[in-house]
Amino acid sequence: MHPVAFIVYPGFELLDTSGPASVFNGANRALGQRGKPAFYQIGLVSAEGGAVESSSGVAVETQAIAECRPGAVRTVLVAGAEREHLLPAVADPALRAALPQLVREAERFGAVCTGGFLLAALGLLDGRRVATHWDACKPFAAAFPKVTVDPDALYVVDGRLWTSAGVTTGIDMALAMIGRDLDATIAGEVAKRLVLYARRPGYQSQFSPLLRAQVKGDSPFAELIGWMQANLDAPLDVPSLAARAGMTERTFHRKFVAATGETPARFVEIVRLDAARMLLSRGLSLKSISAQVGLFPPARLADAFERRFGVAPRLFRDMHADLQA
Repeated sequence: MHPVAFIVYPGFELLDTSGPASVFNGANRALGQRGKPAFYQIGLVSAEGGAVESSSGVAVETQAIAECRPGAVRTVLVAGAEREHLLPAVADPALRAALPQLVREAERFGAVCTGGFLLAALGLLDGRRVATHWDACKPFAAAFPKVTVDPDALYVVDGRLWTSAGVTTGIDMALAMIGRDLDATIAGEVAKRLVLYARRPGYQSQFSPLLRAQVKGDSPFAELIGWMQANLDAPLDVPSLAARAGMTERTFHRKFVAATGETPARFVEIVRLDAARMLLSRGLSLKSISAQVGLFPPARLADAFERRFGVAPRLFRDMHADLQA
């Protein structure tokens, strides 16, 4: 058995634990169908034990952290929460006393979403690279300068440390753990059973430029950006986009930068390259992708891709295409 302890506290985000826990349970189910014993033993742990209420009002039964024998728990994961619930957890004397030793003796430890704040506050992440919720990246980096925050990754694996970004990415991270602990076939079966759209590898962005722009409800360019995404192979220069938006080029440029934080040219390139990355992960040829995303000839795509991601697109495809199988 592989005991997994989720560290929770009043006001924790329920999905940070229920999502990964369901994934681990799914792996046990898949093993059972093969006539094999369960692998994961799932437990919820809190400072004092007993019932702990999540931010959604749903309470869970927990074991007191002082009762957890260091070394007996092989994976320790801290759930995230909003700031007003996270700060009391960071200051909790029971967690501060017992969590470091539990982490030191574990085979693997980490956090889902903002749970990394608790680990960082205990000095357990110094010199490490981590992921966290997109909205918490800047505060995290400012509060813990010895920790490197990756603002793009869905999850980050740094030795024994596993951290995931916003909420549902804990599911992606748990699937990756299953792939490493057991095999990719089991992870794929779990993803299918839970009706997940895809098993997203950790390199994918947790919050794309497209979503970042569209999340602003008052954005005047939401419709235009949706059209851009569906027409990446079309001319997406400023004159064409300004005309489609019904603005002069100067007005369009100024308002677009204000709405998205990027120049039109930069925004278009980022969206095209993100699309190219997804297509490469499916094993498509560079020539085909180049035409689909509007970065032609392929040499132009290759140069832009390597400039942004630091790796040649062909090498990226070789490294990651099998992850979507």
